[in-house]
Amino acid sequence: MTTEPLDIGVLGYRFMGKAHANAFARLPMFFEDAPELNRDVLVGRDEEALEDAADSLGFARTATDWREVIDDVDVFYNLGPNHVHAEPSIAALEAGTPVFCEKPLAPTLDGAESMAAAAAGADVPAGVAFNYRFIPAIQYAKNLIDAGELGEIRHFRGRYLQDWLTDPEAPWSWRNDEEMAGSGALGDLGAHTVDLARFLVGDIAELSGHLRTFVEERPVEDGSETRPVTVDDAYSAQVAFENGVMGTLEASRFANGHKNDHTIEIEGTKGSLRFSLERLNELELLREDGRGFETILMTEAEDPYVEHWWPPGHVIGWEHTFVHENYEFLSAVAEDVAYEPSFADGLAVQRVLDAVERSDASGEWVDVA
Repeated sequence: MTTEPLDIGVLGYRFMGKAHANAFARLPMFFEDAPELNRDVLVGRDEEALEDAADSLGFARTATDWREVIDDVDVFYNLGPNHVHAEPSIAALEAGTPVFCEKPLAPTLDGAESMAAAAAGADVPAGVAFNYRFIPAIQYAKNLIDAGELGEIRHFRGRYLQDWLTDPEAPWSWRNDEEMAGSGALGDLGAHTVDLARFLVGDIAELSGHLRTFVEERPVEDGSETRPVTVDDAYSAQVAFENGVMGTLEASRFANGHKNDHTIEIEGTKGSLRFSLERLNELELLREDGRGFETILMTEAEDPYVEHWWPPGHVIGWEHTFVHENYEFLSAVAEDVAYEPSFADGLAVQRVLDAVERSDASGEWVDVA
């Protein structure tokens, strides 16, 4: 096990950069056995903005070329847009540097396959940022399912609804571009749902998918022009799991009134459960002899991860999932052991995303493999 501090290099300093930098700062306060780390170098293109971000997020230095970083750090975080996931991550893995990459793994299935192959050939951990696995309620649900408390699973429903693009005048961003993002709501939101489906229930064998784009072009930030929207605004899919479970998946950026509503429902022969990210400290559970759902507040010390935080009844939030995720990943790096969700998990999710696109194009059910 590594006892020296881990030097962290991070590509990307906006939304996800802040989320992970916050987690780095919280780790030693609440997880006493977490590896010691140094926020070493922050990587980006805009030197002035980069310097400001490094000061704000607590990084010792900056770099404008990730190639200068991957050999110098102990861990490389790739938090850039989807289209820059593959090349830096593969190069870091080939240099023997552990990599943590944002989701989805790549804009395309080909890119994801190349990244997973590089990870398989590297003798270091490679993780994907599916942080919702590390919500206490999701971990609790996983334990219930694995213990057979719900019986044989029959149904899985997963939906991820947001409304930030409902306004047709909302500005264009890289997330609206197929070359940079790969897909829209499908990859950005659906990737999380597919990962939880795999984590909780199992692999998807075949599906029938549908994509929609509601607004075909959007103004750029300064309003000087418009650019085409080349990704989906919403998707839905009927899915058949390898183990016989029947499922439905859905995501939209046009769901008025839903800010960040990721909902999971699972029904089995002995019981059922429901979870919503907007109430992430709660799990609704129907037990075998119950007359209805009970709401369990996931704040007891024996609940997953909760012993590290506050007294019972004192809830945690979205940002805490990053602390849990980084604790698990950096511990795997320090102990030189495998980490999940891995690049192989990221590839498995990408295959489902690709199948949705193929099904939408053909109008038919398709195999995921």
